[in-house]
Amino acid sequence: MRAWLGTQRAQRQLFILSVLVPVFACLLIFWVYPVIRGFWGSFTEWRAFNPNAPFVGMRQYTRAFRDPIFLISLKNTFYYAALTIPLNTALALLLALAIDASGGTRVFFRTVYFLPVVTSTIATALVWKWLYQPSLGLFNQLLTLLGLPTQRWLLSPKLALPSIAIYSIWKNVGFTMVVFMAGLTTIPTVYYDAAKVDGAGRWATFFRITVPLLQPTFVFVLVTGVISALQVFGPIYVMSAAAGDALPGGPNNATMVLAVYQWLMAFRELELGYGSAMGLILFLIILALTIIQLRLMRTRWEY
Repeated sequence: MRAWLGTQRAQRQLFILSVLVPVFACLLIFWVYPVIRGFWGSFTEWRAFNPNAPFVGMRQYTRAFRDPIFLISLKNTFYYAALTIPLNTALALLLALAIDASGGTRVFFRTVYFLPVVTSTIATALVWKWLYQPSLGLFNQLLTLLGLPTQRWLLSPKLALPSIAIYSIWKNVGFTMVVFMAGLTTIPTVYYDAAKVDGAGRWATFFRITVPLLQPTFVFVLVTGVISALQVFGPIYVMSAAAGDALPGGPNNATMVLAVYQWLMAFRELELGYGSAMGLILFLIILALTIIQLRLMRTRWEY
């Protein structure tokens, strides 16, 4: 009996090891090692296909803050975040409230607005790139029918980044909407019933009950929204090529964001050390903003 139990225990341990070892191996190879290698590489003159990577200390970081294109990309990244996060949050909350009150059609509308979230970014960005096309694009055709002047959209240094931001809001608002809908289900209906008894109107109920009790959801939405916006890559990479430039980020670096510039320097110019330094700078910015948001919005969430 003891021998049988020992065999069963050994088989169980062997099974656990056979499951955990590959997981930990993948974690070490594809996450831990790249992070450590990138961190160390940011302090070296690391170039692709070059075995020599001399240690240069903080030179890559000082180079970044002296690089005018890096500073432009940093400004554009924050500008993109400022365009997308408030509008995405407000629109998602309005949609969540409207769909939550729609009754039997709730599932249908929730599915419709969530479809862009699960659709390929490359595919949808290419479609929107065509919609913004100056001569044949649908948006300019509608402006022409309305008797309004057409726009250059992705070809305009002033409109290019806002145009991509509009696409990003359309693409991501469904996810934020679903998060808000989940948050609304956690609010006890007794509060709304008490507000009706007290004669509170819709606006008073919204600002005194719904918004305060959605604070945990707001924290999640804003923190994840900032992280996502500051790392934007796909829409910029696909749609900024419409500016006629051979490389993403045009026209005239009007849509050059930090993630795209990092990619260009690391994988086109093969300056992996400089790209790693920019990646670490972006990580520190995101970490600092996340901590600040959590500190400012810290509160007791039990109700």
